Amino acid sequence: MKRMRLPLLALAAAGALALTACSTATEDPGTEPVENPEFEAGTTMAELAEAGEITIGTKFDQPLFGLQGPSGTPEGFDVEIGKIIAAELGISEDNINWVETVSANREPFIENGEVDIVVATYTINDERKEVISFAGPYYMAGQSILVLADNDDIQSEEDLVGQPVCSVTGSTPAANLETLGAEVVATDAYGNCLEPLRSGQVVAVSTDNGILAGLAAQNEGEVKVVGEPFTEEPYGIGLAKDDTEFRMWINDVLEEAYEDGRYEEAWNATAGTVLPYVEPPAVDRY
Repeated sequence: MKRMRLPLLALAAAGALALTACSTATEDPGTEPVENPEFEAGTTMAELAEAGEITIGTKFDQPLFGLQGPSGTPEGFDVEIGKIIAAELGISEDNINWVETVSANREPFIENGEVDIVVATYTINDERKEVISFAGPYYMAGQSILVLADNDDIQSEEDLVGQPVCSVTGSTPAANLETLGAEVVATDAYGNCLEPLRSGQVVAVSTDNGILAGLAAQNEGEVKVVGEPFTEEPYGIGLAKDDTEFRMWINDVLEEAYEDGRYEEAWNATAGTVLPYVEPPAVDRY
């Protein structure tokens, strides 16, 4: 199969306009920081709590999950998950440093210490676990297909074989498309796939169903999601390799948020404005 790369500079402006024109999030559910949390000395949790701030990598271009709002602060379900973790460290929303992480730079940012964690529609897989660790999963997505509203020819992944399909460099969906036999047209952000879809340069955009639902909601009547999800994509929280104590602690936080309603509240305020609520998957304490 053949891989092409779109001219990013030519598409960046159009993609940015499409993605920042509106926000799908409702009122921020809010997360109060824990007062004076106590952690064992020398752990990542203790260091972050003492510093009083955390740097979190997320997407800035993904409606429902991580989209940079008019204020410059990202909004979405991933963002809310990051706030829940920060709050358990005693860190307020104002002391979260948000860093944009695209699919291709998530592992390097973690490895280089540019971020403390990454919450960015980040599929857990064995290849990535060779260089970083994952907490979670906290959401089970599935790869799907976005086409123009008047396209009735593409109904499933089988219809993508041999066809030009847009996805993002370094993403699991792009790798899945190559395996499928599609002609991958690669860019650095899913918003940049909309213009080549409109122009006919590609017949479809393919990535996780939640991301596509957000794009469809922002471009209602122009595009649609078709077919059933054809993969399982467990979203996890990326952190430094072998930081087992931090990973296990984040898993504890996730499970507590599932039980006390914070997780569902975060979902309903963001992705839940478009997608139905489903019970979160069990965390993997590997």
